Amino acid sequence: MQEKRSELRRILSENAPLVIAYSGGVDSAYLLAEAYRELGEEVLGVIADSPSLPREALKEALDVAKQIGVKVEVVKTDEMANPDYVANPPTRCYFCKAELFMKLDQLAVSRGFRAIAYGENADDMKQERPGRMAAEKFKIIAPLRDVGLTKAEIRVASRELGLPTADAPAQPCLSSRIPWGTPVTPQALRMVEEAEKAVKASGFRVFRVRHIAADTAIPRALVLVGTDEMSRLDDTTKARIEVDVMAAGYGAVEFDPDGYRAKQ
Repeated sequence: MQEKRSELRRILSENAPLVIAYSGGVDSAYLLAEAYRELGEEVLGVIADSPSLPREALKEALDVAKQIGVKVEVVKTDEMANPDYVANPPTRCYFCKAELFMKLDQLAVSRGFRAIAYGENADDMKQERPGRMAAEKFKIIAPLRDVGLTKAEIRVASRELGLPTADAPAQPCLSSRIPWGTPVTPQALRMVEEAEKAVKASGFRVFRVRHIAADTAIPRALVLVGTDEMSRLDDTTKARIEVDVMAAGYGAVEFDPDGYRAKQ
């Protein structure tokens, strides 16, 4: 792994000054931290702000960057203005990433940055990711992937750097809670955000609230908690969560008996 990290630093140096697409997640936080250690003031993190990003997640991402000591800017993205994104096809992530990378490309050109990087890792190559097509279109580099760093290795390296994200669960955007073909709307995203705040307030670490709107006039919520936390989902806890989730606007609340198995 040390060889991979040395190669990572070489790639970062060759592409300085560098913009990093930062989300506050495990991969981008590690990439930003390594870049800052190697490049200092020649790196800028940029986080996209849109209705699909929970307010708490934005705050936590900025707090992590502050802990690292690196400069991060927030840019507003307008994927919600794109009907292709709102229609929520399986390629939705392409339109989101294309919007982000377009904004980053404009920023990089106007300020004289040499390259833009994002946090795709080696394990991500095992999956079809529409966002990768957007990255290729805008010539965004993926140093973690290119040196072969896996998610597990990134977590280990993050612990060595003292990053609070080292053991953080995956937390994709709120739009991922809405089934393909169901339109992504600001109201739906607000409902999901409020519902998931209620689940988190009950002490769960890994969870999802699925927004089911296809078969009822009022959307219903499907709550999933991590399989290793299912034992804490007793009737009392369910009742409390149900009240709070319905307060977010849902007409009914269901709990998946199989739970949620998070990807590593």
